[in-house]
Amino acid sequence: MNGVIKRYSLAFKQKVVSEIESGQLSIGDARRLYDITGGETIQKWIRRFGKNHLLNKVVRIEMKDEKDRIRELEKRIRELESALANEHLRNIVLESLVEVAKEDYGIDLKKKHGREPSKLDTGE
Repeated sequence: MNGVIKRYSLAFKQKVVSEIESGQLSIGDARRLYDITGGETIQKWIRRFGKNHLLNKVVRIEMKDEKDRIRELEKRIRELESALANEHLRNIVLESLVEVAKEDYGIDLKKKHGREPSKLDTGE
């Protein structure tokens, strides 16, 4: 294979980065103009020699009160999760109490599903 390996000088890399940062060229324009074939080559040069402001970044724009609202909601979620955990513990304790009452005292504290007919229903 007769592949061509391109090596760019430091001065060339800095020139390309400078032209991109000054707005003379876009990254795509520089790739075409100087026949730079690597997909990430110029981005690497910008990270190394540039000001990093041209690389894609995620910028979150929020209203002033939005950040406070998010904190409030996160706090509320923690409170609700804590309350739910407490109720789970309470439920376990009550179920244990019902089991102890049944085993030790023979008392069935669980509600029966459906209702038993009353004296009025049976006509007595």
